[in-house]
Amino acid sequence: MRYIISGKNIDVTEGLRTAITDKLGKLERYFTPDTEVQVTLSVEKERQKIEVTIPVKGNIIRSEQVSSDMYVSIDLVEEVIERQLRRYKTKLVDRQQEGGNFREEFLEKEAEDEEVKIIRTKQFDVKPMYPEDACVQMELLGHSFYVFMNAETEQVNVVYKRKGNTYGLMEPEF
Repeated sequence: MRYIISGKNIDVTEGLRTAITDKLGKLERYFTPDTEVQVTLSVEKERQKIEVTIPVKGNIIRSEQVSSDMYVSIDLVEEVIERQLRRYKTKLVDRQQEGGNFREEFLEKEAEDEEVKIIRTKQFDVKPMYPEDACVQMELLGHSFYVFMNAETEQVNVVYKRKGNTYGLMEPEF
């Protein structure tokens, strides 16, 4: 694999490079040697963030992890990507698609059953409200998102909490 490592507000030391290539090197068994791995390290106050992006045949395997220690973030990102790869492999095998950047041995191995299990279903009344009111309701409930019927568009929308005490609104597009 080819690594493209860059830093924002951080010097990418040889120690960090080594930690990244050692940890993400475990993923080499999944990819062909010409696979490109883009790694971006950044520091904001006490937040040590790593973003890893691996383009594979029309899709992107991506993870972003934040902690107070860059080496912990590197460990976390590798685990998440490995989990994503197992799920992606299951999709490839189910659809019998061509593997793209993946090694044949990885695709031929029996897929581990890591199916999605819905363990709870919630039903609730959907009352028309404005997005600002939905944000207030979300805060009152202590949730990070809130589903509501938009009084202006009469469509189901979602408001969600973003970093920096801001909010986002998701609307369906038809």
